[in-house]
Amino acid sequence: MKTVGFGVIGLGMISEVHAKAIGDLNGCRLVAGFDSSEERAVQFGRAYSCRTYTSLDEFLADPDLDIVTVATPSGLHLEGAIAAAEAKKHVIVEKPLEITKQRCNQIIAACAANGVKLAGVFPSRYHEAPKLIKRAIEQGRFGKIVMADAQVKWFRTQAYYDSGAWRGTWKFDGGGALMNQSIHAIDLLQWFMGDVSEVFAFTDTLSHERIEVEDTAVAVLKFANGAMGVIEGTTSAYPGFLKKIEILGTKGSVVMEEESIVAWKFEEELPEDQAIRAKYFHGTSTGGGASDPKAIGHHGHTMLFGSVVDSIRNDAAVEVSGESARNAVEIIEGIYRSAQTGAKVNLPL
Repeated sequence: MKTVGFGVIGLGMISEVHAKAIGDLNGCRLVAGFDSSEERAVQFGRAYSCRTYTSLDEFLADPDLDIVTVATPSGLHLEGAIAAAEAKKHVIVEKPLEITKQRCNQIIAACAANGVKLAGVFPSRYHEAPKLIKRAIEQGRFGKIVMADAQVKWFRTQAYYDSGAWRGTWKFDGGGALMNQSIHAIDLLQWFMGDVSEVFAFTDTLSHERIEVEDTAVAVLKFANGAMGVIEGTTSAYPGFLKKIEILGTKGSVVMEEESIVAWKFEEELPEDQAIRAKYFHGTSTGGGASDPKAIGHHGHTMLFGSVVDSIRNDAAVEVSGESARNAVEIIEGIYRSAQTGAKVNLPL
């Protein structure tokens, strides 16, 4: 079987996670990296023993390149993804897919037009705890779900925002505590619950300076299935706490903190429930990025990247498709619109 060649566009902090994830995949190899900064390109090439380019055209012309992962600042995903698609490379885009639904649609259309696979990076879906919750929902174990909430109460220093000119800008970051940090939890919430039909929100910048975007947000949701929910996101909560998702129903409720399950209770107990509680009632070893953006593991990325390789080899649908990855962006865009107008916003936009 042919070795699958990966390349990375954008060699900042998250590119290290991509490189480590690719390194763990059987039958795959990191062959190249691209960055407009020669210094970053050289450092990346030395660290991961791959070719590097400061010309995007030359990078995309690398004959060993099959899949491109896009790891540039969020508001630059469009350009890299479309260039890769037009070069007939399969495309994996770091979260968010892009910073607006319209820009997401452009990436989706370009990949479809060029006959290449497109995946968004939401590795939290690949951890066991979320998969168990998703299965329990599909089995109807919750009865009627009445509430579904996501809390991401993290902490980022002022130095974090000052460390890159793109951080905290609408043009390149696309938003703040929601679009950058809370988006993984928001993706899981909609993956569990389905479409959001209405949002009403408040956002503000309460503790950081020299940023355009919010560091604190609260949104009230109504899901298409009738359930209600709340999203809370901040980067101002010292020292930072694990992200939490609660699914609450008439016959069962579950609370998840990062990849741990801290409550798993159903009216009708099944034999595996006690085993689930025994295995998943434990603390995360990474901190989940709650206070340190570098404190994230790469194993979810490995599983997601591997699933894309499988979809290519088997000519099957991608699990986290572009359309699926777009959902969280649309919810956040609706939240921002509500906060800016002071009015309820109906989805889809």
